[in-house]
Formats: sequence, structure tokens, C-alpha cells
Amino acid sequence: MQIKLADFIKDTRTGEEIESILRTCVHCGFCNATCPTYELTGDELDGPRGRIYQIKQFVETGTVTSTVQQHLDRCLTCLSCTTTCPSGVEYNRLIDTGRELVEQRIERPLSQILLRGALRRLLPHRARFGAALRLGQAVRPLLPRALKEKIPARRQALNIQPSQHERRMLILQGCVQPALTPRTQDAAVAVFDKLGIELLSAPGEGCCGAVSQHMMEPLEAQGYMRRNIDAWWPFVEDGIEAIVVAASGCGVMVKDYGHHLRNDTVYADKARIISGLCVDPVEVLQGEDCSVLASGDGRKVAFQSPCTLQHGQKLNGSVEAILRAAGFELTPVSNPHLCCGSAGTYSVLQAEISGQLRDNKLKSLQAGEPDVIASANVGCQSHLAGAASVPVVHWLELLAGFDTSGE
Repeated sequence: MQIKLADFIKDTRTGEEIESILRTCVHCGFCNATCPTYELTGDELDGPRGRIYQIKQFVETGTVTSTVQQHLDRCLTCLSCTTTCPSGVEYNRLIDTGRELVEQRIERPLSQILLRGALRRLLPHRARFGAALRLGQAVRPLLPRALKEKIPARRQALNIQPSQHERRMLILQGCVQPALTPRTQDAAVAVFDKLGIELLSAPGEGCCGAVSQHMMEPLEAQGYMRRNIDAWWPFVEDGIEAIVVAASGCGVMVKDYGHHLRNDTVYADKARIISGLCVDPVEVLQGEDCSVLASGDGRKVAFQSPCTLQHGQKLNGSVEAILRAAGFELTPVSNPHLCCGSAGTYSVLQAEISGQLRDNKLKSLQAGEPDVIASANVGCQSHLAGAASVPVVHWLELLAGFDTSGE
């Protein structure tokens, strides 16, 4: 793809990166075939190829409209297109940069500004979000169905404490996971304890930065990244084996710290090391003797492989293999590559499309009449649980032997 940058971005580092990415696109359209929003709308502008061309036109002319912004907003950043693309187009880098540039040119309506600001001031703050969620749970029976579906019934954490082991790893608690799905942390601690690994939490860590990054606030996101690096660094210097991130969406982000902070003279090297230490739980379990973990005894499980696990971290099929080996029966799931519609704040900002994607995903997940649906990401788990007819849990809860009846 040929490109001639406009003066506003010509001879800049950002322009060079955009031009390099655009030149790799051959306009084949394979990406559209696996794009969830293109499948729903049938609109070329709601597919990766169309979004690439809209960004190209913008950086060539310097002109952009709110309509372009809307089509870019509708992208889930599910990265299914990157798995399909035969040319290796770094669409995730392009869509992030394109959105940031458009955000600088287009003023959003006041309602959007207020909603986005509220989300940024609530979600990344663990205590603040936990208090708001508990309030919502207290009045949940009185809420209309659409809102009730977004607020899960309260589940108590089991507060499992890690035993001391020679092998030690950090685990990211994050921002919303402790309140939304408190037993994920418990399950991780229990599973790793059986494997002879002590999971530690670093004081001062928090949101991975994904909320801000996906809402076109990269500087704010980098602030969260630096805070986590500072919290983790003493443990790194002490020889911690890995940083385990049980939410696959956060895992993608932490693995990308090295890229996001590559131009930071103070944090670039540390960020690269942190990204190298970051692992999804399944990456650890693949190298361990999992026979000590709970047996599935033939229980039927539908596994929802989050986009951030299969497309972002390229770990498709890994969790499924471990669950099968543990004795769980995995039910068939049609179109497993398609997004469930959660996508962080997408379920709030693009509620209609998100709802359609969730309905489609639940239809495919529940077709095999599973006893339980398992996921690997807090957002997907909560999003699906709002309308599922069976319990939705983190897959580590199954291996920990927790009661997943949902009672």
C-alpha cells in the first residue's frame, strides 16, 4: 500500500510508524472474514480493511470526521484480524495510534465526554470501584434488567492464603477483578500452591493501564504502567520467577509494557524486563505436573477463549488441553474466534453491538448443554454471566476444585 503523509505528521516518529504499518497491508480482505463487527453490520468501514483505509486517508489529508471516529470506536480491538492477516499487519498498533490522532481532532459530544471520564475515574481504582459495585449489588433486585445484567450477584472471596514455597511468583490483582470475580485470585493461589509455587501480591500495584489506553489516554495509561513497575521492581531484583496475570486482557497489556514505554529513558529497560516476566497462568501450568490438581470427572465445560488469550497472547487451545487432561469434557463451540462483546469498556460504550455479540456467543457456548462455562478474562466472565443460563467461572476455579454451582 502506497502512502504520502500529510504535513502534520510527516517526518515524525508517529508518522514513520504508521507508514511502516500501512505499507505491509496488501488489501486482501482476509481480515474482514473474521471481524465480529463486519460480520454484524456488513459495512466495509466497520471491518479492519475499511478502518485501515480511513486512517490512511486521514494521515494523508489531515482531514477527519466524526463518522470516521465512530467506525474506529466500533472496533473491539479483539485482534482476530491479526491472527488471520497473511501479511502480518500490526493492526493493533495502527488502530491505537489512529484513534489517538482522531481524538485530538474531533470533539466528542458532552454525554460521551462525561461517560468516558466517569469510567476512567472509576474502573482503574480498586477501592473506588469495589465500593460502587457493592452499592449496585445492594440495590440490584430493584434495577431494570438491562442494568441488572451488568452487575453480578456478590460472591465472597475465600481469602486463601499462599503457603511458603521456594518457588515464588507475583500475581497481579488489578483493578476490577478483586471485586467482580474475587475467587479468581483464590483459585490461582490454590492451584499454584498445589504445584509448589507461592503467589505473592506487591503492595501498590493496580490497574494495568488498559482502560486508559483503550480510551485514547496513553499518557494516563503509562502512569499506571510505571506505578506497577515500581511496585514489582523490588521483587524482580529479589529474583521473582514470573509475574502471573490471571486476566488475559491485562496480560496482553503487561506483555506490551516494553512497547508502550520504549521511548521512556527511565523505564524502557525495566518495562522490557517486566514484559518478559509476564505470563498467563496456562503458560506456567503447561510446564508443570498438573495431576495434583482437581479432576473434572467428566463434567461438561464450554470454554470461552477470550480474544486477548487466543489472538493477543497466541495461546489458543492451551487452556482447553489442560482442562481435557484434567478430566473435563469440553463441549463444541462454533466460531470460537469471535469476540463475546465485552472488550473492556466496549460493553458500556457500544452496548447494542456488544449485546448482539454476547447473544451470539452464548448461543454457541450453550449449544452443547455444558454444566458450566469457563473463561480466562474477568471482563468476558462478567459480561457472559449477565445472561448465561449456567454458571460462568474462571477456568482456574475448576482446577482448584471450587464449587462452581453458582449458588
